[in-house]
Amino acid sequence: MVKVFVVEDNPIIIKTVKNELEKWQYAVVTVKDWDQVTDEVKEEMPDIILFDITLPTFDGFYWINAVRQLTKAPIIVISAADIDSNIMHAIASGADDYIMKPFSATVLLAKIQALLRRNQKAAGMEKLAWGSSELNSLTNKLTTPNGNIQLSPTESALLGILINHLNHTVTKERLLEWLWQGGKFLNDNTLNVNISRLRSKLATVNLDKSLRTERGIGYRLVIQHEI
Repeated sequence: MVKVFVVEDNPIIIKTVKNELEKWQYAVVTVKDWDQVTDEVKEEMPDIILFDITLPTFDGFYWINAVRQLTKAPIIVISAADIDSNIMHAIASGADDYIMKPFSATVLLAKIQALLRRNQKAAGMEKLAWGSSELNSLTNKLTTPNGNIQLSPTESALLGILINHLNHTVTKERLLEWLWQGGKFLNDNTLNVNISRLRSKLATVNLDKSLRTERGIGYRLVIQHEI
C-alpha cells in the first residue's frame, strides 16, 4: 500500500485529503509532533509527501530542505501563498510539484499518481549511460570519472530525459509536460530553477558545459568529449 505523509495543520484539509486518498487505498499519515517532523518522516518512510508552507513551528521550506536529506520520495507543496514567489523557493528547496489552495481533490490525486508513475518508470530503467558517466535513476546518483553527485528526484528525471535525447534539443514545453504533466501553475521559471540547480551540481564534476541552452527553444545534452 502506498503511504502518503501529509505535513499540514489545517484539520479540514487533512480530513479532505485523507478521505479522498483512502478511497483509493492509500495509507495516510499525519504529523504528531511539529518539532519532530523529520524524525517522523524517517520513521514512516513514506512513498510521497505533501507539504503546506505555513506551519506551526518552522515553515514548509525549512522542513522540505531537512526532509530532502533523508528521503528521495516525491514532494508536493500545497499552499495558499503567492504561487509565483513561493513555487521557486519550494522547488529550490527540493519539492517536485506544487498545487494551490483551494484545490480539487481530483487534481491532487492525479499529481500524486503522476509522480509515483514517474518514479516507478525511473526505477524500471535504473541505469542510464552518458558517455563515461552513469545515472542511477533509482538512487538519483550520477557516477562520473570526476566523482559522484547526488541529485534530487526532479533533477534526476530531468537529466534522464536529456540523456535519452542525447544531442537533441528538448523544448521547454516538452520538459514541462514530461516532468510535471504540464501543470497550469508551472512555467519556464520552474524549469529554469531546476536547470540551474542541475548545472551547478554538474559543475562540481566539470560537466556543466555538457548541458547546453538553446535560447528560446530548450536544452540539449552532449557527450563530455564534445564540449
